[in-house]
Amino acid sequence: MKPRHWLRPALLLLLLATGVLLGGCHRGEPLPLRLTNISGHMPDLDFKLTDDNGKAVTGADYHGKVVLLYFGYTHCPDVCPLTLAQLHVVMQRLGPLADGARILFVSVDPARDTPAIMHGYVNAFDKRAVGLVGDARSVEALSKRYRSAFTREPSAADGSYEVSHSSAIYVFDRDGRARVLATPSASQDDLVHDLHLLLDTGATS
Repeated sequence: MKPRHWLRPALLLLLLATGVLLGGCHRGEPLPLRLTNISGHMPDLDFKLTDDNGKAVTGADYHGKVVLLYFGYTHCPDVCPLTLAQLHVVMQRLGPLADGARILFVSVDPARDTPAIMHGYVNAFDKRAVGLVGDARSVEALSKRYRSAFTREPSAADGSYEVSHSSAIYVFDRDGRARVLATPSASQDDLVHDLHLLLDTGATS
């Protein structure tokens, strides 16, 4: 018995449809992130501040880049410089991919951290780091947006003071969506791994 003429086209259509479905399932799979996955649990990157060149910027200005957002201040005695130094090493390990990322260092000490001071500070660590400043209300609103916190400690006799602050690192993808939460003590290998995934233009959520 001769095969029916419609059988081959039907099989081809079936195989094509199956391939499309399988491709769709693959693209829809979540990324195998190693650090705390906050996808869908934190708001998108959004703020209105001033960068370390004195330019008014918003979260939208950094769309297209993978962003590492960190709250701190230039007079911080330990955690901030250690964290920025760690992030610099991470950027180095990413190689050319690091050009697609930005470290946004938001000052929680607006009384002392001017754009010029921030510029010198962040550039001492990494050329892909940007210092961001704003008035107390704007910084507090941004901190609350990402469930962070900071408190100015009482001044010492010489007028100096410290600011206690959360030390989380918030990672946003190229579309400004919150994806990963890290801490200064997080595995450097894990952070490099997750940034590789988010920086890969072929990666999807």
